[in-house]
Order: sequence, then structure tokens, then C-alpha cells
Amino acid sequence: MLKRSQTTSLPFLEKRLEGEVVTIPSSTALKANLRLWRRLNSEIVACEKCPRLVAYREWVAKTKKREFRDWDYWGKPITGFGDLNARIIVVGLAPAAHGGNRTGRIFTGDSSAQTLMQALHSVGLASQPFSLHRNDGLQLFGVYISAVCRCAPPKNKPMPDEIRNCLPFLVREFELLSEAKVVVALGQIAFNGVLTVIEMLAQKLKVEWQPLRPRPKFHHGAHFELPDPRGGILHLLASYHPSRQNTQTKRLTVEMLTDVLARSTLLANENSS
Repeated sequence: MLKRSQTTSLPFLEKRLEGEVVTIPSSTALKANLRLWRRLNSEIVACEKCPRLVAYREWVAKTKKREFRDWDYWGKPITGFGDLNARIIVVGLAPAAHGGNRTGRIFTGDSSAQTLMQALHSVGLASQPFSLHRNDGLQLFGVYISAVCRCAPPKNKPMPDEIRNCLPFLVREFELLSEAKVVVALGQIAFNGVLTVIEMLAQKLKVEWQPLRPRPKFHHGAHFELPDPRGGILHLLASYHPSRQNTQTKRLTVEMLTDVLARSTLLANENSS
């Protein structure tokens, strides 16, 4: 289980700012970064850089799935979600057409979400083993969840240029999540995206930085120690994506994903001591 430091989510901070309580239970750095988080999330939600993805996400939101015909679909890009003091970042591929694209929250409302939340809950990183909708009470502790692509792509396959358009958002999240020293990549596309994001972050920070050579290759259970452009070491762990296809074929089980996440908590605890 991850050692509990003070955890803070963006909605929690916004509620305190708008209400009578003005003392924000967070670090000074987090207070200063709140404005940057709001700006970033606003830019993500308003993004229309990829015409194919805009058309698809809006078409899905209009036509809907029969079992969700009474839902008011989100139909826009998805921001990250979780603890802004996170020491672990989980990076997925993209929101599901009838999951995040419907509910408005990453890894929410589909089978992939249930697999991930069961595993996160097992190691103490989530308050409950399910993620159904934005108001279901879910809290994440010490972990932030994001993706390399923020819009639901047709057939769950974003094009390379669409991922390139989205990665700068993830770079900014990495920069703001300054305490995170462990990254869990769900699937090969997310894994390669994280490697690119680290290189982009080094360029943005204008620091001397050398990537690992040869370039790390994805396989389930892999663990790589990478030079962190922000200083020190960044641990990159790999897992198969908890897609329905992977879980139904037993290529990935909840136990396998739990093992990877348990390792991420051990590494995060070692780096915080």
C-alpha cells in the first residue's frame, strides 16, 4: 500500500475555493499550480485539433448505445483524473466510446475501468473497486490517471498524428505532477507515448538529458529506470491494457495488473523515503 501523503484532487480544491472555506489543504506549490491545472484542463476539453476524432466522438454522443440511450453523453476530450500530489502516474490509450466519452471521466463506465479500479483498490490507490460515473464517489490516493489520446478514436485506434497532437497535454501533466517518480503504461501505444513525452519534457525544460539506448521495448511486467528530466530517476512500468479483449482472453487478469501496481507503490514509497 502506498504511504499516504496528503492527497488533493482538482474538484476538491475548486469546491473549497468557491465556498466559505478558504484554507486549502495542500502544498504551497500545489496552490500555485491550481491555476495551471485549470488552464490545462480547459484547453483539453476545448481541443478540436483532430477532425476525425471530433467527428467520431460527436457522432457517438449523438447516436449512443442502446443501453445508454437515456444518457447525456459527454462527447468531448477527456482530462486526467486523480491526486494532484500523485507519486504514480497511470497512462492509458484513450477514452472508450461508450465509457469516458459518455461519462466525461477517464476509465469510467466500461469494462476496462472496472478491471483497473479493482486492481487500484486492491493496492490501496482507489477508494472503491469500480468507476461508473463522475459522481460515484471515487477517490484516488497517490495516483493520477491520464492517456496519450484524449478523444475516443474509431475502433480504439488513434492515428499517429492524432497522438502527436495530444502528447503536449501529457507533457504538461508530467511537469505539474512534480512528485511523481513512477509511471505505469497500459499497453504498447501508451508505453511508447510515455517515452516520447519524457523526451519532449526534457526539450521543454532545456536540460541536458540522454535517453536510454537501445530504446526500451514494451512487454508486460517490464521495469525501466529512466533519467528524469526533472531530476533523479523515473521508473517506467509496463502492463497490458485492461481492454475487454485482453481480459476476456486472459492475456491480462486483475491479478496480473494488481502485481504491476503493487510494484509501483513499492517504488513510490522507496522514492519518498
